Amino acid sequence: MTRKQVKELSMREYDIIAIGGGSGGIATMNRAGEHGAKAAVIEENKLGGTCVNMGCVPKKIMWYGAQIAESIHKYGPDYGFTSTGNKFDYATLRKNREAYIDRARSSYDGSFKRNGVDLIEGRAEFVDAHTIRVNGELIHAKHIVIATGAHPHIPSIPGAELGGSSDDVFAWEELPESVAILGAGYIAVELAGVLHTLGVQTDLFVRRERPLRGFDSYIVESLVQEMENTGLNLHTHKVPVKLEETEQGITIHFEDGSTHTASQVIWATGRRPNVEGLQLEKAGVTLNERGFIQVDEYQNTVVEGIYALGDVTGEKELTPVAIKAGRTLSERLFNGKTNAKMDYTTIPTVVFSHPAIGTVGLTEEEAIKEYGQENVKVYTSKFASMYSAVTSHRQEARFKLVTAGVDEKVVGLHGIGYGVDEMIQGFAVAIKMGATKADFDATVAIHPTGSEEFVTMR
Repeated sequence: MTRKQVKELSMREYDIIAIGGGSGGIATMNRAGEHGAKAAVIEENKLGGTCVNMGCVPKKIMWYGAQIAESIHKYGPDYGFTSTGNKFDYATLRKNREAYIDRARSSYDGSFKRNGVDLIEGRAEFVDAHTIRVNGELIHAKHIVIATGAHPHIPSIPGAELGGSSDDVFAWEELPESVAILGAGYIAVELAGVLHTLGVQTDLFVRRERPLRGFDSYIVESLVQEMENTGLNLHTHKVPVKLEETEQGITIHFEDGSTHTASQVIWATGRRPNVEGLQLEKAGVTLNERGFIQVDEYQNTVVEGIYALGDVTGEKELTPVAIKAGRTLSERLFNGKTNAKMDYTTIPTVVFSHPAIGTVGLTEEEAIKEYGQENVKVYTSKFASMYSAVTSHRQEARFKLVTAGVDEKVVGLHGIGYGVDEMIQGFAVAIKMGATKADFDATVAIHPTGSEEFVTMR
């Protein structure tokens, strides 16, 4: 018997393995383990993936820090608090942020032990449809889940490498004097809001007429107005063509001939799937036209026994979506729920801008396209939130309900304003259950709150 044959005889066997120890991979394996499956997570870097290490968790902590700055400087004086002598120490925020992330990562060990999940540290590559190589070792599994996530996209223009990404922002040991952010999605908007509020001279450049083009225009109008009110510089119709290093910093050259110089430049121009080096072709896994792993509604790739979920599929790139898709998959594979699949409709989400945007369901524009103008009725509300209304910095809040059909089923709910991020989860449940405008109207308002607007609109 050859050495190779001996090695293959002793190959580790699993019912299911996840390539990628981010939120999706961890959730999938823990749920599989709960149902008695022999499961393992393979991770080459840090557990937790983008969300925990360089995404939603550190971002949210920074956002909370920015909220405190906002309270001190904008609202404190009118509530009777003077802010003289207040000094912001970014190093303290960074230290406590990283300590929190370390604690979050350490919690995974306990969940793996409870559910009998193995952690295999190393880079995985396919040998065939049921075999993975990690650190030179061959590992066999009946089911393999690809949950490798995505990484920031840096455009191919001269000098592009002079700009960083959101990953780099969270690595900064100190804040720059100025930053230029290139992008129009939620990452660009969130970073711009946080850095501006923490005292960095911030300029946001978008390629078209507004940021957040996929969001309801009524809500985005309010965000753009708040940017103007607070001095966050928004530049529209700006297409970068070149970056260069100058004595003053990094200079961006735009298609229209204009330039802008900042200490740091951040690209926030979308994300690309982490598929390089996986040797997908050896397993027969295919990509779609956008370069993401192609899956059906059950997370199946084109190869039986291989699945993909989360950002690597390009489908609703949100952490809770990856978690729910993964848990649903494990329910299907190991708990007899043979028809279980992730429902990608009516997914609530929040943009942690200043102020926050919350949304679930269709925008007005999407509803008209789907149901027809004559079948769509819209309700709106606009006011200064009470929190800011007693101060000289009156911050606008806007709410919108989008209804469809004769029964005015609520198909979209959108809001921007103080506290919106914590408002919409319950409304998302109601909308998922098929609530109508009459159901909203029949609910007693909680006063005085912003959320009461959703049940008092006329």
